[in-house]
Amino acid sequence: MSEGVEVRYTSQVFYIKLSDGSKAFLRYEVNGNYMKLIATYTPEQHRGKGYAKLLVDKAVEVAREKGLKIIPICSYAIYYFIKNPELRSLLAEPYNTMGDEELRRLYEERLKEERSKGSVS
Repeated sequence: MSEGVEVRYTSQVFYIKLSDGSKAFLRYEVNGNYMKLIATYTPEQHRGKGYAKLLVDKAVEVAREKGLKIIPICSYAIYYFIKNPELRSLLAEPYNTMGDEELRRLYEERLKEERSKGSVS
């Protein structure tokens, strides 16, 4: 499981080294006062264990520390904020004012795009 796991990061990626040598990661970029959460990936054999959540948790922590607003681009980042409405104040406009239904629609659109490109994890 994901307990005791260390999330590390560079200027472009948050990542977790997994027991089999593979990595789960969240690609991001910072532009001005914004952090874009671009793509989340967990190797298939490690999915469903909470690694993606830990990655976004760390991104939220870093964004808070640096006073950055978050722009959720990938479907998982959007899903994270659907499941954690108390953190939506950290989102950039217009995401921070979207209700559950709007976020769900956006999530479904992004998920469909990612699946069509073969980039869903």
